[in-house]
Amino acid sequence: MIYNLIAQAAESTSKVPLVPQVHPTLPTSTQISYFFYTFGAFIVVGFILYILLFYFLRAFFRRTEKDTALLILGILQIPAIAIFLFANLKLSLTQLGSGGIIDWIDRGLTALLIATVTYSISLLFTEAVVSYLKDYARKTEAVWDDVLIPLLQNFIPVIIYLIGISLFFSTLGFDLTGIGLAIGSITVVLGLAVKDILSDFFSGLVLLVDTPFKFGDVIAMPNGSIAIIKNIGIRVTKLYLINEHCEVYTPNTSLGSQNIINLSRPTTHYAYTIKVSVRVDADAVVATNILRQIIIGHPDTLGNIDEKIQYLESFAALKEAEGDKLSKKEAGRLRLLVEKEVNSHIEKIEESFEVFVRQIKQLEKGGLTSEELKNIQQSYLEILNLVGLVIITERKGKRVKSWLDEEQNSSRKQLIFLIREWYKTWLEDPDLVFEDQRILPDEWEQKIDILKIKLNKLFQKISNPGVDETRLDDYSLKVVEWLNDSFKESNVAWKEPQVQLTDIQGSGMQFSVRFYVDNIQLEHWRRGDRVQNEVRREMVRRLRQAYIYTLG
Repeated sequence: MIYNLIAQAAESTSKVPLVPQVHPTLPTSTQISYFFYTFGAFIVVGFILYILLFYFLRAFFRRTEKDTALLILGILQIPAIAIFLFANLKLSLTQLGSGGIIDWIDRGLTALLIATVTYSISLLFTEAVVSYLKDYARKTEAVWDDVLIPLLQNFIPVIIYLIGISLFFSTLGFDLTGIGLAIGSITVVLGLAVKDILSDFFSGLVLLVDTPFKFGDVIAMPNGSIAIIKNIGIRVTKLYLINEHCEVYTPNTSLGSQNIINLSRPTTHYAYTIKVSVRVDADAVVATNILRQIIIGHPDTLGNIDEKIQYLESFAALKEAEGDKLSKKEAGRLRLLVEKEVNSHIEKIEESFEVFVRQIKQLEKGGLTSEELKNIQQSYLEILNLVGLVIITERKGKRVKSWLDEEQNSSRKQLIFLIREWYKTWLEDPDLVFEDQRILPDEWEQKIDILKIKLNKLFQKISNPGVDETRLDDYSLKVVEWLNDSFKESNVAWKEPQVQLTDIQGSGMQFSVRFYVDNIQLEHWRRGDRVQNEVRREMVRRLRQAYIYTLG
């Protein structure tokens, strides 16, 4: 709308002949007086508006903790002064009449106004809108927004400046028709010359739509190397090669045509397999038990937590305590104890949801009465108590707004509290590197935010079911499914270590040991390699100790 008004003003001013037909007359003293009166009056009004917007309104937003609004006010503070000053001069200039130098000054002010508005909109988008979108993307599970936002951040300012520059020169009286035709012709020629670049560009858009990965995902390249997605550009995607410690820039066309193995999906758990040989005259059952105890006993593999705590002490190939850092065994034991509480709590929530769904299915037949709806709401409140959420109600006049938020200063160990205690205990792991101090909290705080959003949506459905009163059970089941698939599995029995006797050759029995590492993104994506190495060393030690190890 602002651009339309400015364009109309530019068009009206462009109709003024460039060469005046009559000699301009100087403004009279009365006109000059009216000019200064008008300018002064607008300055007073502008000063009052400035105080209201950037002091009183800012103080109000600080009390309401509206971070985005505060950011917008901070960004627009200086541009708003320039826009108001140019607009004030332009309006006051009407008091001096028209023609001659007055019209040229008017055009110049319009051009400056266009330039300032263009700069303000571009700055507002790149600083405020992108910041809001990034914050919003962090609270969603969608992957496309993680890719779309950087593209918008690069493209939109260019479009804004192109429109602003064209309006700027049009206002000054330049005819851009010939330039537009020339640019169109050049575009056709360039399009044919840079078709490969355009192919990469549209391949990038395809990657955006399909979203096979997001920033930070670990992928396996066709040549076997492991890479991290760093950035999807207009033409190329930037990858970080872990083993080589270097960056590689792959054209989007090439990357889009490859079979991409994403090691970070559906979870950051990754399965490793180790081949080991024992003496052919050894007891296969004894060898199997030793190998299983070794894998279970490592704190960074998945398995039954009670067994892991039991066999942890016998695992020798772990880092000892250094300085003020805990030993790997102690840090692992503490983390496993908290994780056991987390899993137990999630199981309680899942069981409560099962009872809740059965209750809804029984009551929803024929529709829900107000009494039945109250019973459902009460049952849901009990689930929320296990999570650590309470209902917040705010009354504004006759309107009452309710939503869920975390229970503050609670002494009970609820799910959200336990999750935070768990990842904070995890941060004591002596094998973690500096960047893990950010990765773990970010990962789990994002999951907590999404959990609150999903439970809030279900709360709104249950509070005012409307036409969805017969679908409340379906919505509830989707939350349970998300808890198990994307939040945290309460039971990982199918991911427990597997030890299989695969072959007998000569003097040795060949065993295949398969196990999952808990989070391969940690330790600069080398956690899996370290765990494999420690497991191999422990296998050699324990099998030699049992006199059944062989190199065959």
